[in-house]
Amino acid sequence: MSRQFRDRTAFQRGDRSYEFLPFRFEPFQDGVLLVNDVGEHLVLDTNVFRRLLNRELDAESTEYKDLKAKHFIWNGDTPSTLRILATKQRTRRSFLDGFVRLHIFVVSLRCEHSCHYCQVSRVTTNKSQFDMSVETADRALDLVFRSPAKTLKIEFQGGEPLLNFELIRHIVLRAEERAERVGKDIRFVVATNLALIDDDILGFLRDHGMFVSTSLDGPAFIHNKNRPRPENDSHQRAVDGIRRVRDFLGPDAVSALMTTSRLSLDHPIEIVDEYVKHGFDHIFLRPISPYGFAIRTQRHTGYEVDLFIEFYKKALDHIIDLNRQGRAMTEVYAQILLTKILTPFPTGYVDLQSPAGAATGVVVYNYDGDVYASDESRMLAEMGDQSLRLGNIHADSYEDLFGGELARRLVDESVVESLPGCSDCAFQPYCGADPVENYATQGSFEGHRPTSAFHRRNYALIKHLFGLYYSGDTFVQDLLWSWVQNRSPEDLLRRRTA
Repeated sequence: MSRQFRDRTAFQRGDRSYEFLPFRFEPFQDGVLLVNDVGEHLVLDTNVFRRLLNRELDAESTEYKDLKAKHFIWNGDTPSTLRILATKQRTRRSFLDGFVRLHIFVVSLRCEHSCHYCQVSRVTTNKSQFDMSVETADRALDLVFRSPAKTLKIEFQGGEPLLNFELIRHIVLRAEERAERVGKDIRFVVATNLALIDDDILGFLRDHGMFVSTSLDGPAFIHNKNRPRPENDSHQRAVDGIRRVRDFLGPDAVSALMTTSRLSLDHPIEIVDEYVKHGFDHIFLRPISPYGFAIRTQRHTGYEVDLFIEFYKKALDHIIDLNRQGRAMTEVYAQILLTKILTPFPTGYVDLQSPAGAATGVVVYNYDGDVYASDESRMLAEMGDQSLRLGNIHADSYEDLFGGELARRLVDESVVESLPGCSDCAFQPYCGADPVENYATQGSFEGHRPTSAFHRRNYALIKHLFGLYYSGDTFVQDLLWSWVQNRSPEDLLRRRTA
């Protein structure tokens, strides 16, 4: 016996007063959160949502008008709707313009710290064979200036990059000369622990408009534990270095990053207060990464992702309280997510892009000339896994490095719109896929969402931010907008009392 498919008209409703545009949905509070392909969102009462699906909404109702204005539905008589959607989609994908903008130079693997969670297999300070050579640096610069991007950023990393500062000096001078010749804008960042900073280095950074990124894990008892030195003074050196950089380069020339170790989990408020104490108005609450020494010391420093989520929420609550009191403080990861949630504009954060920024937004030139798709790819190589090595600058052409099979796979397999578990997720426009972390933790670029710490963390934090935004607390809602718009709490308070 054969069964015949019914004609498609059998599945069509008689009332076609409006058509659905693509969207996904998620149970939220007492209703349903709707998110479309370009990140527009609405929260509907459950009954309204049911009437929407049954095409029973009155065209004069507020809900109908909101749904149509935000491109969840249309009635087919406005051709401009699709053009507007296409414009928003191009805007959200504009991070692809210009190809690789961030170029990381690993100028040395040497380091005088012994951080328990270090993502890199650093070496002792006497092993100069692990320094990048001038020849390798010049060849890497050739590749940097093949990038079509109008604005380029070179970041110096290690180890401790200041242990090979003469090479940094050489690269900056050569890069500035080339940038002026070809009409590109170039910027420089040094990622350093500041233990070796001196007036000569600071003078050079000032004269060339360079920025400094450092680490501050919290109060001394946390920072010194996480980032030990023989003299047990890493925290003091860090805060002294921050002050000296500000004195030489200006108050905004130095930023700090913290890494959440197991010890950190019990002290979210103390960590935030340490940033306030040292004059920062931003803090980036980062989980530990599954690479390098962090894997080898997992038993001492690692933790489950749920513990980080709890830590993050407590710290974020404290940051909100500080802002209520008029003290400016922004949590950077929330700011990145909120920019994606509340605006059509992309961010430069490569882990939350689709496709991910590995080999298209960032590239790493290792001290030995090997080229990696991201800093995390290099970390895997330092652990003995060369699978994510794009090639070597002395042996491979620009086309082979950036257009080869590996680079193409990283792009193909990090498009969230086509990944199982991501393709039907309501938070898809705000999240991303990290093929390198997927590979490191799950053995494939695609990964497995139900067991992915990356997925669980981002899902929980995005939903938490939505909960804060729709909590009914108008101060919090205004505050979250102020983070996106880079407005100060003082400006926020003036607006609310005007």
